Amino acid sequence: MIRKACTALICLAGLFALAGCSEPTNSSPHPDVTPDGTGATEGVAAKAYTYEVVRSFPHDTGAFTQGLAIEGDTLFESTGNYGQSTLRQVALQTGAVERIRRLSSTIFGEGLALYDGKIIQLTWKSGVGFIYDRDTFELLRSVAYPGEGWGITYDGERFIMSDGSSTLYFRDKVTFEETGRVFVRDGDGLVRNLNELEYVKGEIYANIWREDRIARIDPETGRVTGWIDLAGLLESGGYDRADGTEDVLNGVAYDAAGDRLFVTGKWWPRLFEIRLVEKQDPSG
Repeated sequence: MIRKACTALICLAGLFALAGCSEPTNSSPHPDVTPDGTGATEGVAAKAYTYEVVRSFPHDTGAFTQGLAIEGDTLFESTGNYGQSTLRQVALQTGAVERIRRLSSTIFGEGLALYDGKIIQLTWKSGVGFIYDRDTFELLRSVAYPGEGWGITYDGERFIMSDGSSTLYFRDKVTFEETGRVFVRDGDGLVRNLNELEYVKGEIYANIWREDRIARIDPETGRVTGWIDLAGLLESGGYDRADGTEDVLNGVAYDAAGDRLFVTGKWWPRLFEIRLVEKQDPSG
């Protein structure tokens, strides 16, 4: 009897030990991507891209762009800053604001995404996102989340969200509960300051805050597959950023029907349609 009791205790101890080693609920859903970022992304070189400007369009210099999306020739834009945050519908060709909804002065607007005839708009530190009817801007409901909200996009099944760190969070489109996350890496280094997001042909495009470049990210592994260098973009339109009236690059929109990619920045006077060009010498 004593031996049986000891055996039972040993088995129980083993079970508790196994339970203590299990992955937390909110860890990466992919076993080869770990919280410290090691694994599948090591030693893989990202491609390098520059750009060609296809055309440019007027952009409201009063828009502190936080999120951008497009459908046809209609832009949807979220702007930030306390007392100035808005949700906007904008005509692509003219830059004219066709519809606007102003947020409370206590709320700082952040990224947005279109999905299922609706719009979701994040806020920076309020821990709440707003869901609107796309055609009327009527507020349908709100969702809560921990931490900060920065960028958000929709891949056709789920939301993908950033908070300024090196982590991307996957969220259920109905409940907004987190369903997984990946840690974004370039080679063996974490990529931080992930900001505005856009889902483009199976990849996530992410503005890097305070940098003139966009990361192309594999959503399954978090690996950066390419870097888009947008240095000199605003200057190519004849504008001088040295005067301090424009802020950082931010705002990516992809028109899947027309295969068009658009980028702009906070308080920028122009919105640019660009075409990507792969660099032959990634160091150049």
